[in-house]
Amino acid sequence: MCFVSSPIALTCLFRCIAPNIIKSLLMGRKKASSHTAQERNAYQEIQQAQTSQQAAGSAPVIPPDAIFPSQVFDDPPGPHTEVAMPGGFAGHAGSSALPLSSIPGTEVAARKVPWVPPPNARKLSDAEFYTTDQWGNTLPNVEDLKIHFFKEGRLCEHHALWLIEHASTLLKRDANLVHLTGAVTICGDIHGQYYDLMKLFEVGGKIGETTFCFLGDYVDRGNFGIECLLYLYALKMWWPKKFILLRGNHECRHLTEYFTFKRECLHKYSSTVYEACIASFNCLPVSALVDRKFLCVHGGISPDLHTLKDIEDMDRFKEPGSHGLLCDLLWADPISCYGTEQGSVPRGTMFVPNSNRGCSYSYTYDAVCSFLDRNGLLSLVRGHEAQDAGYTMYRKSPSKKFPSLITIFSAPNYLDVYHNRAAVLKYENRNITIRQYNASPHPFWLPNFMNAFTWSLPFVGAKITEMLLAILSICSQEELVESEEEEGGEGKTEEEHAAEQLARRQAIKNKILAVGRMQRVFQLLREEAENQTELIPGDGGPTVGGPDVLNVQGSINRSIKTFDDARRSDLVNERLPSFETVQPAMMFPTPSMRVATRLGSDNVNMEMLIRKALAEDLALDDGGVVERLAERIARGRVARPAALKRHGTA
Repeated sequence: MCFVSSPIALTCLFRCIAPNIIKSLLMGRKKASSHTAQERNAYQEIQQAQTSQQAAGSAPVIPPDAIFPSQVFDDPPGPHTEVAMPGGFAGHAGSSALPLSSIPGTEVAARKVPWVPPPNARKLSDAEFYTTDQWGNTLPNVEDLKIHFFKEGRLCEHHALWLIEHASTLLKRDANLVHLTGAVTICGDIHGQYYDLMKLFEVGGKIGETTFCFLGDYVDRGNFGIECLLYLYALKMWWPKKFILLRGNHECRHLTEYFTFKRECLHKYSSTVYEACIASFNCLPVSALVDRKFLCVHGGISPDLHTLKDIEDMDRFKEPGSHGLLCDLLWADPISCYGTEQGSVPRGTMFVPNSNRGCSYSYTYDAVCSFLDRNGLLSLVRGHEAQDAGYTMYRKSPSKKFPSLITIFSAPNYLDVYHNRAAVLKYENRNITIRQYNASPHPFWLPNFMNAFTWSLPFVGAKITEMLLAILSICSQEELVESEEEEGGEGKTEEEHAAEQLARRQAIKNKILAVGRMQRVFQLLREEAENQTELIPGDGGPTVGGPDVLNVQGSINRSIKTFDDARRSDLVNERLPSFETVQPAMMFPTPSMRVATRLGSDNVNMEMLIRKALAEDLALDDGGVVERLAERIARGRVARPAALKRHGTA
């Protein structure tokens, strides 16, 4: 049994099977004798008109009343002639046809949405990519990179690898705990939102003068993670002490495979670039200390963290595990009732298992205050959680009368559905300022970085198989059962003839069921395309088959209207994922986008479902419609169906 795992294979399989099925089922069609005399006369008149007008140098026009949609004529012998259809559209291409580009209002070379510029397909040359500083050091041209990425341009692979390698060398030199002084802008999660990153630099301070401390999560879930990473690495090369890039929980192999960053790298660059990014993630520092008062980490504190020296002595150059100090610094959260734990947890509790994440811990107000007092700190600044206003300041510590915990999130309108604002924290002259900003427009991408043809193929295939079954449903007994003369049935006994008829009917039934199985496969792939999202609406998932099925985010936006709706729908993606590493075709989504279908199956097993649909005789979830259709066609019908009207349908 052939397994279908790519759009090309699906197309080839359908192109092979469909003509054979149609030919086998319609091989008994009567030829010219099945047409009425009136139809044959009309057809002859059209041919005569074509011949005479072609000789005169003009294209013949078929009168509307001479079109018979319910009939199929055999092609006449001889070369095809140009036929101008009513309404000004040409049939077979030729010199006598009106060119499509000359039709008023039709410009085939123009963009349908002219105010949206096309992506920049040209890659930067060496002269454009490289530049030198005042000391003659070779560095990336950050201004050209900024504009190039803004126009959706890509780099040559050797440029990207050079940039990642040199940035990794600088990141290795940073200590586990980076000490910062002066004016510092602390930035939260970015998550591949490059166009919002440009807005962040507008409100965060002047590049080269302000120190930027990013709290991690540069990639995944957004569509421009590699652009964010490369641009930040380029800035790191220019200003190593002004750009501090901490590690987030998404800067690891496990999560980038589960979410979208690996697929993005494979689509835009290659597996070599992806592996270079993974290696660079192991070089990122894990914390920063601002003015010896504010400890900056991605997630939070740990039961294994007593003093700052514990961070300085740890080994960060590795893939984070599911427990331990490194895991906690990246994954820990404040408890949901932070600052108001009375009655929620036993008195004196410092840490509880983090049920939302499936790993690490949730720390209490007492745990944070104890850690701050023990290390002489003023506050803990972290990211890791989306915030409606872009930031949250928690309960003040009893000794310092300053918020013990501050959460910063710098990805506005997270996932295009959270409707949240973003914020950065600016610390200067012992003053703290919160700067908020809204989301910026950005180019649209289909889920999984698919192109429109790959994404829409299941919809087209489902419609084609539906049309094929509709065509077969109007075949008559006259068209399906060959006459005894054509079959060479003379001299056969009645029992032999009945056996042959039974075998023929069974063959026809098997072919109809084969079309039904293909329809089931396309239905599965169509549901896969419709349901590709990382969010699970409260009603159980996007509605399949509704009037908005081609709107990728329509059903999601109808179900998620507020920040709280988005948070509830996204809880499943807050956990440390558990999945088997696979290399699916581009037709199948990344694991984070594989949600439960209406069949109650997990789309992680989509390939298994397709195998099952192709292998089983009755793997159709259609109430037996195809089975009954196959039986009806195989048995034949008493009378030929009435011809369709001009605008009739089956």
